Formats: sequence, C-alpha cells, structure tokens
Amino acid sequence: MNTKEQKLEAFGRLLDIMDDLREKCPWDRKQTLQTLRHLTLEETYELSDAILKEDLQEIKKEMGDVLLHLVFYAKIGSEKGAFDIADAINSLNEKLIFRHPHIYGDVEVKDEEEVKKNWEKLKLKEGNKSILAGVPKGLPSLVKAYRIQDKVKGVGFDFANELDAWKKVEEELDEMKAETAPGKKEEELGDVLFSLINYARISGMNPDTALEKTNAKFISRFQKMEQLAAERNLNLAELSLDEMDRLWDEVKKSNG
Repeated sequence: MNTKEQKLEAFGRLLDIMDDLREKCPWDRKQTLQTLRHLTLEETYELSDAILKEDLQEIKKEMGDVLLHLVFYAKIGSEKGAFDIADAINSLNEKLIFRHPHIYGDVEVKDEEEVKKNWEKLKLKEGNKSILAGVPKGLPSLVKAYRIQDKVKGVGFDFANELDAWKKVEEELDEMKAETAPGKKEEELGDVLFSLINYARISGMNPDTALEKTNAKFISRFQKMEQLAAERNLNLAELSLDEMDRLWDEVKKSNG
C-alpha cells in the first residue's frame, strides 16, 4: 500500500490535472455545476454496482471517477470565489471532530447505537431544525424511507424488536387488502412498503441491497430463458405464459 506521502502526492497530481483540463480542454471548460450533476449521479450508481458485486478493482476505478467529480466541483467553486477543495476538506474535518466527542472530547459511549443518537443530537445543535432535515429530497424512495427510519431511530422513535415491526407489516397488509378505493389503495400500498423497509432495517437487512440483488437475479434468469428459447428456435413473445413458466423453472433448476 502507498505511504501517506504518496497518497498526498497522487492527490496533488489530480488537482494539477484538473487545473490543466479546466484551462485547455473544450469539454471540461464548458462544464458547470448543473451539467455535471446528472453525470455525478451516474458515476455514483456505477460505484454502487461495483460495491454490490464486491469487485475491488471496479470499486477502485469507480471511486476515482466519483473523486474526479468532487475535485471538479471544488475547482468550479474556486473559480466563483466561493470555496476550494481545502475549504471543503477543512469543513469536513471540523464536522467530524465535532460529531465525535467520544473520540475528540470527554464523552463516553457504550456502543454504536449511542454514537448514532449523539450524532443526531449534535446535528440539531449545528442548526438543523428537524432530525429529518438532512434527508435529501432527491433520494430514491426506497433509500429515502430507510434513511428516514434510521434517523428517527436516533431519538428512540422505533419498534422495540423485529417481531413488533413484522406485526405492523401484517396490519398494513390487511388494511391494503380491505381498501377498495384506487387512490386510497395506493396510499395503503405505500404504507405496506414503508413497513416492510422498516422490518428489513430492524432485522439487519438493507432493503435496497436486497431488491437490487433480486433485480440482478431476475435479469440473469430472464436472459438465460431468452437464450434457452433461442437455442430451441422458439420465439419468446409467441409462447404462452405456461410455456414461459416452464422455461423459467428449467433455468431456476439449473441454478440460473
């Protein structure tokens, strides 16, 4: 592994390259905070995919791409006279020190949960008017629900155990089944999903990770089903649902 000096040298080289690109490359010169935003989201999801696969070499590559975007934002910030990369890092350093009084102060904590509770209380001291103020509006709904639940847990608003959380799932399912009005049924479905996410969280599972793994599994199986149909000169779109189900079961039995 690289020494601290080598890491700092590599980061300094990146800053120099960013300066060159911003000055000399037509594409890089043209970029703004807004034009980079959607690209940053794309790079973040690519990093997320690599993490789910636990592909360390791909994680390294995608981390670099995300880091480039962060340095790019800092460069634009410096051009506007608002902030530079050092300002961003120093702000982060001060925040981390303030939010870890059990490391940099005289506060004692007994476990991870106490750390998280203190964290939320300290954020309110920083000026946040609500525990939920830090939940980004643009988060995907499933991730947002998880973060909402995790944050209110920090002040003790949570089910006592996973059994109680599952009872809530069953209660919401019964309410959805009993509802007949379309608009209200959609609302009840939202309650079911929210309670399922809560159950997963309390049970130590990340529902976003679980769903993404299921998405990947479904894609893999469906593509193998398409391949199997092609090998047998079958047109998938012309098969009945029963015929497709038989192909699907065949793929599943072959550990697809």
